Amino acid sequence: MSADAKTETALNGLKVLDLSRILAGPSATQILGDLGADIVKIKHPDGGDDTRGWGPPFMHSPDGDRIEASYFACCNRNKRSVVLDFNNSEDRDTLIKLASKADVLVENFKPGSLAKFGLDFESLQKINSSLIYCSITGFGQTGPYSHKPGYDFLIQGMGGLMSVTGQADGQAGAEPLKVGVAICDLFTGLNAVTAILAALHHRTASGVGQYIDCSLLDSQAAMLANQSSAWLNSKVLPQRMGNNHPSVVPYRVFAASDGHLIINCGNDRQFQNLCAVIEMPQLSGDSRFKTNEQRCKNRTLIDDILASRLMEMKADDIICLLESVSVPCGPINTIPDVFSDPHAKSRATQVSTMRDDGVAFSSVAYPPKLSKTPARYERPPPRLGEHNEQVLRDWGIS
Repeated sequence: MSADAKTETALNGLKVLDLSRILAGPSATQILGDLGADIVKIKHPDGGDDTRGWGPPFMHSPDGDRIEASYFACCNRNKRSVVLDFNNSEDRDTLIKLASKADVLVENFKPGSLAKFGLDFESLQKINSSLIYCSITGFGQTGPYSHKPGYDFLIQGMGGLMSVTGQADGQAGAEPLKVGVAICDLFTGLNAVTAILAALHHRTASGVGQYIDCSLLDSQAAMLANQSSAWLNSKVLPQRMGNNHPSVVPYRVFAASDGHLIINCGNDRQFQNLCAVIEMPQLSGDSRFKTNEQRCKNRTLIDDILASRLMEMKADDIICLLESVSVPCGPINTIPDVFSDPHAKSRATQVSTMRDDGVAFSSVAYPPKLSKTPARYERPPPRLGEHNEQVLRDWGIS
């Protein structure tokens, strides 16, 4: 762990080499860093992580000079940056020495491409049998697609998510849609962290490391949850349904007279309460709508009735009424709304760090709140190669 850590952390002393780029791998190592691990991000001297240039938007220094894209800042805090050229024998030897002292290595190169440098798991295991080596790729290390590159967008499509996302056929704007953030990358990062922590627990008892093969496509398939279960266990083919839920009604976006809101009735009692506060109690006693199963069968009819009534009311008034009877509901916030919300502020959802050149970085806090070993936010996203001398000294290489 870095010498300047100020709080007791869950992963104190854990050394992690981060050879990954873009989002899945960097988001995984950022979580490990938030929990106290010493993350050393290894990059080529010529440009570093692609996301440093993935703008607009770009960030600017206090003097107005353009620096990295804001994308880079979302998943690279609590890391130190070291630049090494794998094609340079001296740099390669330095990296191998670092690997000999590491607890974990995370990489997302194409399968097999690190072997020629002696940086594959089999080679490094010979000098560090306790190393946990996590490879993150689009399709995994085996199978007919293993050689293919894979970005989040592609995997959302191939992994089935886009087949259930977007307006239904026949509706305006009907086409398969991706989710608005790279959710497959992020879930893969979470899966990588879970696997790494499991491997660390195993190493505590066995003393040996292991190899982790983590793919975006596998993670995306697992994310399908109830939708995949509908097909695998009931042979029901899920379809795009816009904002509707395949198994619960009403559970969607409704238009009020002055905006939109979400209403989620997860059981019949909540539906009864909804009908009561919007002054349509007869709906909950109607045989067509009395149970959720019946409402699903008559989805269009009940949705149209509710939509007509809610259009006569203001969104805030509807939310106030529904919250008074414990019906889940809420506004559709913009991203500025999210961080200005008093609840988000009370939960310290936004955190900030500052570089020594005066550049301030804001990011989203690690979500779980640990009572004994809370997450730390001590290092801003690093400049490329900022910590070469420091890391080599701290890890006993130079």
